[in-house]
Amino acid sequence: MAITDVNAYAHLTEADVEALGAELDALRREVESDLGPRDVRYLHRTILAHRALEIIGRAALLGSHRRSLWLLGTTALSLSKIIENMELGHNVMHGQWDWMNDPEVHSTTWEWDMVCAAPHWKHSHNFIHHKYTNIVGLDDDVGYKVLRVTRDEPWQPKRLMQPLSNIVLAATFEWGIALHDLALGEVIRGTKPKDIAYPQIKEFVRKAARQLGKDYLLYPALTGPNFKHTLTANLTANLVRNLWAYLVIFCGHFPDGAEKFTVESLENETHGQWYLRQMLGTANFDSGPAMAFLSGNLSYQIEHHLYPDLPSNRLPEIAVRVRELCVKYDLPYTTGPMSVQYLQTLRTINKLALPDRFLTATSDDAPETASERRFAGLAKRSRGLKTAIAELRAQKRRRR
Repeated sequence: MAITDVNAYAHLTEADVEALGAELDALRREVESDLGPRDVRYLHRTILAHRALEIIGRAALLGSHRRSLWLLGTTALSLSKIIENMELGHNVMHGQWDWMNDPEVHSTTWEWDMVCAAPHWKHSHNFIHHKYTNIVGLDDDVGYKVLRVTRDEPWQPKRLMQPLSNIVLAATFEWGIALHDLALGEVIRGTKPKDIAYPQIKEFVRKAARQLGKDYLLYPALTGPNFKHTLTANLTANLVRNLWAYLVIFCGHFPDGAEKFTVESLENETHGQWYLRQMLGTANFDSGPAMAFLSGNLSYQIEHHLYPDLPSNRLPEIAVRVRELCVKYDLPYTTGPMSVQYLQTLRTINKLALPDRFLTATSDDAPETASERRFAGLAKRSRGLKTAIAELRAQKRRRR
């Protein structure tokens, strides 16, 4: 089952955890004090790249009846949408650039290029997900109410369709995100007040109508006789963006080592324990500068969860320091090639489509679900989770 005692699971004392928290606080202050012109230049170059790619894409699609121009326009538009959603929209709405006091790139004014309304995203993601990261029953991003990704959620027959549901979710990811905060199930059951639900639904409908009209009516119409070609290009660009966003987010939250937590773990949670939960509940994937940029620097998901409101361009340098802290406190730093991270995620999704009786590992010591009870058989308590896991694996090998 999920982790209840985060200190015990990490094999750290209260003093260790608070010392870790103090070092992470100091790192935040160090980065904040260094923010300045180079960060502003990075943001402006990112906005320029996004706008240039969109202009190139829209211009190329004026001749979208030609295959070469269709490919050029679709590729440029796909990249433009990815940059706007991942490196601009997501990060701006986190408040990463609020320190600039620029109303055009401020968390209170930015509206991104997808069907999800910004206020809904900021509530479900910035507040719920980042505050209650991987708390089963509180963080709806644990499976997005669509997938079973932990054994803490009881199996139901509908989960047999999970492999197919996963494909549908990936292809329609912007719609899944848009519907996420509406909690339509609660609206139907009558458990969500109408005075809250109805304004949200109206806001969603308005935003979705604008997006559909822009991408599938206005821009195709502007290309005249190439309407159908431009329509398919826009559909393809949105599909590419959806698949990429899905891949990045799932690789940051569901590979092996991205742990889940019980509601009880929140009781009297200290600031240091919050940091520790973020470190244990997320995962990175290996990336160079281009991959990091296109992922919105969410290839550094661990660092993003530690400092969600620090500019994303600083995460690579922060990651070096976080790795050092993981070594110092004997904690695992969960990362790997994107292909490996996604294959582990896909294995979990497909495996948990089956009833628990078909699963071999215990619910306290499985790749996708673990708790402090997994270490009950160790002869002595180690200092640090990384060593404890290594000792547990060695013990299992000896028993074979």
